[in-house]
Amino acid sequence: MIDRPFLGIVLMLGFCMLAPLGDAMAKLLGDELSVGFLVFVRFAAQVILLMPLVWLAGYPLPRGAWLIRMTALRTVLHIAGIGLMFTSLQYLPLADAIAIAFVMPFIMLLLGKVFLHEEVGPHRLAACAVGFAGTLLVVQPNFVDVGAPALLPMGVAVVFSLFMLVTRAIAKEVDPIGMQALSGVMAVPVLGAALLLFPETDRLTLSDMDEGTWWLLIALGALGTFAHLLMTWSLRFAPSATLAPMQYLEIPIGTVIGYLVFRDLPNGLAALGICITIAAGLYIILRERRLARLAPPHPMPPVEG
Repeated sequence: MIDRPFLGIVLMLGFCMLAPLGDAMAKLLGDELSVGFLVFVRFAAQVILLMPLVWLAGYPLPRGAWLIRMTALRTVLHIAGIGLMFTSLQYLPLADAIAIAFVMPFIMLLLGKVFLHEEVGPHRLAACAVGFAGTLLVVQPNFVDVGAPALLPMGVAVVFSLFMLVTRAIAKEVDPIGMQALSGVMAVPVLGAALLLFPETDRLTLSDMDEGTWWLLIALGALGTFAHLLMTWSLRFAPSATLAPMQYLEIPIGTVIGYLVFRDLPNGLAALGICITIAAGLYIILRERRLARLAPPHPMPPVEG
């Protein structure tokens, strides 16, 4: 499959809109339910939503020893990344957690260049630098005030950089729905066993949860599943180096969601940072569209006979 950068960017934009919504659901639920249980619900929803599509529509599951091993590695990284993010949200505001985690695009650029031999030109590096400057204005991470939990989103950045590298390596060889379904099937028994072995008795039980809590859990699972489907599809069509700057849009989106849900209002300097970050993302979109128009068409194969 050939790269289609603009389509990959649009899909990544969908991910950037849905992922902070899922994080907001996790933050709302974090005071009542354990992180382990929230991660279990997230992957259980993935199985419930996607396995029927695999059975009814015939989406293929990953096959072959190498693809299954890579899917298993991706699943482990996915569990770790979501677990670290959900834990950080118990200590940090939504926008702070997202902003601190945004050393990830720089890590992705480095990994994409070193391991996937992707071209990283000065325009993408400049867009990343400008976007990162915007993140520092949106939410100024103060490690003295926040303390050790401020390191958790940095762990998220490292883990999800590796996660996206693995995803990019296999995305063109597997169907995203089949891969996500198999990942859920791998994760659910492991997480279920961990919950049974290490129960948290100070949290709500299933019988204690009200209707609102159940709806938030459903939203958490559905948003997380669909968001990561969009992310996986995006990596089928565009290199990780192209998509890395786009992820900065999670910060202004997360800031808006944080205000609407938790009443965390950014100050004037943060608003300036939001504008800078959005401008960097729009620059990448416009540049990719321009390059796509200027690219020479693929020559048609000769007609035999």
